[in-house]
Amino acid sequence: QVQLVESGGGLVQPGGSLRVACVTSGFRFSWYDFGWYRQAPGKEREFVASIDNSGSITKYDDSVKGRFTISRDNAKNAVYLQMDSLKPEDTAVYFCRVVIGVMTHWGQGTQVTVSP
Repeated sequence: QVQLVESGGGLVQPGGSLRVACVTSGFRFSWYDFGWYRQAPGKEREFVASIDNSGSITKYDDSVKGRFTISRDNAKNAVYLQMDSLKPEDTAVYFCRVVIGVMTHWGQGTQVTVSP
């Protein structure tokens, strides 16, 4: 059974940092690319960052480029999103995603709130 469990969200002041994690199980982690997405209240879910199965190719939305860093640890079956220089507009629920065959799998999300 595929499982993705996000953690590490919380409340942080503008300019602060957080690292969210996505720990997975139930599939061959090292075979797959992963993405981080976010959804703010009243808005659609949007792409944040992605990483290929080797960890060598990463992509970022322009809104987070230079502030966020995606990484993975194939030994721990985990994907991370380091978020620096956080802004109030980064407030959202953050989700990790993996596509296995024709199925898209999401975690339950972790809330990140950026506020004074």
